[in-house]
Order: sequence, then structure tokens, then C-alpha cells
Amino acid sequence: MVMRTTRWWSNPSWIGRGLLLMLAGIAIAQQPAELIIRNGLIVTSAGRTTGDLRIRNGTIAEIGPNLTPAAGAQVIDATGKLVLPGGIDPHVHLTPVRTPATGPGADDFSSASRAAFAGGVTTIGTFIDQIPNESASVTLTRAVEIAQKQAIADVILHYTVSDPTTITPSDVAMMVDRQFTLKIFMMRPGFDQNAATFVNLIRSAGSAGLLTMLHCEDAAILTTTRQRMMDEGRGALQGQNFADAGPVVAEEVATGRAIGISEVTGAPIFIVHMSSERSMRLAESARSRGLPVFTEVRFIYLHLTRDRFNQPDGQIYTGAPPLRTQGDQDYLWGALARGSADVVDTDHVGYTRAEKMDPQNTIVRSRNGANYLQDQIPLLYSEGVRKGRITLERMVAMTSTNPAKLFGLYPRKGTIATGSDADVVIWDPNLSKKIRDEDILSNGRFSIFNGWEVTGWPVVTIRRGDVVYQNGKIAAMPGTGRIAPRTRWQKP
Repeated sequence: MVMRTTRWWSNPSWIGRGLLLMLAGIAIAQQPAELIIRNGLIVTSAGRTTGDLRIRNGTIAEIGPNLTPAAGAQVIDATGKLVLPGGIDPHVHLTPVRTPATGPGADDFSSASRAAFAGGVTTIGTFIDQIPNESASVTLTRAVEIAQKQAIADVILHYTVSDPTTITPSDVAMMVDRQFTLKIFMMRPGFDQNAATFVNLIRSAGSAGLLTMLHCEDAAILTTTRQRMMDEGRGALQGQNFADAGPVVAEEVATGRAIGISEVTGAPIFIVHMSSERSMRLAESARSRGLPVFTEVRFIYLHLTRDRFNQPDGQIYTGAPPLRTQGDQDYLWGALARGSADVVDTDHVGYTRAEKMDPQNTIVRSRNGANYLQDQIPLLYSEGVRKGRITLERMVAMTSTNPAKLFGLYPRKGTIATGSDADVVIWDPNLSKKIRDEDILSNGRFSIFNGWEVTGWPVVTIRRGDVVYQNGKIAAMPGTGRIAPRTRWQKP
């Protein structure tokens, strides 16, 4: 996807630290000594059981039947409800410093956290762009400070490298020490210009235990295709122009190349937002050979096809790669069911409808992505689990357990187990309601799924033992989220 170019961490202007600490202190003081979740169906990626959870000091202290609450404990009756581990969305794009250049829809850590909690997500991951003439350490340290002031959800950070020639061994060592993930865009011309250096960086990262995220679209194919279409007068975001400007072969070629890099370097790679059967088949073949190739599916590919671009408001569906065919969608659902897809997440960006529909947008200047955090897991449950396409355990694996393992959070996060963080979401599997623009908590304030009837919604979201969302309301303050501690990646 195309990211905003404003570097939000370079000019912070924030609420006083004293006020934030005071608010955080209030939130901590309100946490009960003990929280009991009673009689829910507890579901992990490994199975399900009916019972109680005891939560103390932000962690899960005990799991079992008929737990006796301590004096002063808060008790939540989850009879008839699902009790799931908090969702982890490692692919979210934020702009915490909002300026006229970023536009009104830009989400910061606080607004994204609110949307995440309403959608059953307790941990989000966002991307930090490399800044010319500034070390990765300085850039990332500043980003951490901003996240700590704004976040309500817990946070992980990824570092997007545009110029690998400036990344030093000390930079890599720092990222290993703090477990920042690398992100590389193969769709940008700079990748081909520095291909050998990028390969060496991926090799170094892999040897050090770091996972590299790769946006797999071929820059040369995209550039020449778009230029030809512009010359032909097909640059407007009308009809199938946008889909044609991001042909599936561009994704297929780059995916094959990424797999080749993983094979020759031995480095683990995480291919983001896979959209097509052709690319997924390549990844499946690589995994059958034992290569450390892991896959992410952006959830909109499971629910929408390129026919959406024919609508009068078709440009609200732009994203990179673009929406594909019904055949691609069917294949991706099959990949989810058989375990070929490791993660389903959003690629969330908080654009407003007006920003998405800007008449100045073209196939070479599109605002890709939209407000997805609040809708993603409910839609996956409603359209996937309830319709028998995937099991509930697979949904938990792809939205919580697998990202926790791949991004070094497991078993602290991504499961319901004694000693794990008490990131827990209580779901009403029978609650049906329509997605409505007026309910969206992201700064974008609209959903491309407006009007869809969805069955199965979070009713209570708990982050590290604090009830942060209940009855449609957010109950936590900015600054109470944390940079989540991470260890080496694990295979799902």
C-alpha cells in the first residue's frame, strides 16, 4: 500500500507528561485487585473449554471451573459468550502528528486504539519510515516515546528501510536488541536500484533472528504499466483502471523473487497482504520445501472483488495490491482453512471518505487503504466461522496466536494461558448488527462495509487486566498502552 509521506515523529507536540502520568495513574487505580470471567467458552488456537478465568495484576492467574472470587473482585458473567485472546494486528499505518498535509483522517495511536478495542484487537503494529541522514536508533527511539504518550492499545513497531546503504551493523544490532521488524517495499524503484544491498540486509537480519516484512509487487512492471495507461488516458480511478494498473503478474513476480531471496539467504520473510491465487501458490510451494516463508492476507480480499471498482464510489476500495477476482477470493479462503495463510489483518489507514474520493486521485496517486480495524475480526467471524469456511480455532490462530509467534510476543500474548498477559475479548456470537459509519471510532469516520449485517461482535475488551471497552464505550486513557516486549520470532 502507499503510505503517507509525512514523518510524524520528527516534530512532536504533546500533552504534558505530568498530566499523562496522572491519567495513567487513575486508570491503574481503577483496576480491580482481581477480575473473574465466569462461564465463558474459552477458545485458543489449540482448542476450547468452558470455564472461568482469574485475572490478577494484568496477567491470567488461573483457569478452571467454578473459581472462587477474592474479596473485592469484579466478576463478569460470560455465559453463552466466547472468551478469546486479544487480537493482534501487526499491519496498521498511523500518523500521530496530524498536519494539513496529512489530512483530517489520519489516525494516531489513540484513535487507532479505540477502533482496535471495538474490533477485539488489543495490540497493534505500525511502521516507522527511515529518515535520511538520521540513524535508525534516533528515529526509533523518538517513535517509542511518542507511542508511549499516545497509545491505549499495546504496540509493536516496524522499521521501513528505503535506503539500505545507510544501515550499519550497529543499526541491525540495535533492532535485534529491541526486536524491531524490518519492512521493505519491493514495489518502489529504489528496491531494484539497491537490490544486492537489500539482499545482504535481509541476510544479516535473518542471521540475527529478525523477521523481514516484504511488500511484493514488482516496481518495473507497475511503473511501466501505469505510465502506459496514463499515456492512453486511463489514469482516472474509474471502472477497472486501478485493478489493471496493479496486475497480478506484478505480485507474482515479486513474490517469486522474495522467496528466492529467502532461499538463498536462509532468512525468514513475511509476505504482506497476499491477494492472489498465483502468489499464494508460490508461497505454498516454498513452504513445502521447508523455506521460512510466512504469509499475510489483507481481510478485504476475502469479502470484496475487483467488480467493486465499477461502482460510482469505486475508488474507496483502492489498496495495493488491488482487489482481485472471485477465483482469487475463493482460493484465499481455502488457504486460510488449510493453514497456508498465517495471518489475517487489515493494513488499516484512517482516510475519510472525502480523501478517498478526492477527484485528484489517479492510478499513480491513490490513497490506498481505509478504516478496517473495527470491522476485520467481526467480519472474519461472521463470514468465515459462521459460514463454515474456517474453524473458530483457525480464526484465533490467524488473528492472535500466529502474529504473536511471528512478531516475538508469544506466549505473553496470543493465547489464554496461565502467566500470559490478560488480553481477553468477550464475544457475543449471536449479536447481529449493521456496520454503520456513525459507529466508526477511527478518525476516518466511515467504513467501506457500511450497511453490512454482521453477526458476532466483541462486547468486552480487556487489555492487561483492564476493561478498556464495554457497552460500546472506551474506558481507558492515552498513555496506558505499552510498547510490548518482544523476543525472537517463532514459527506458527
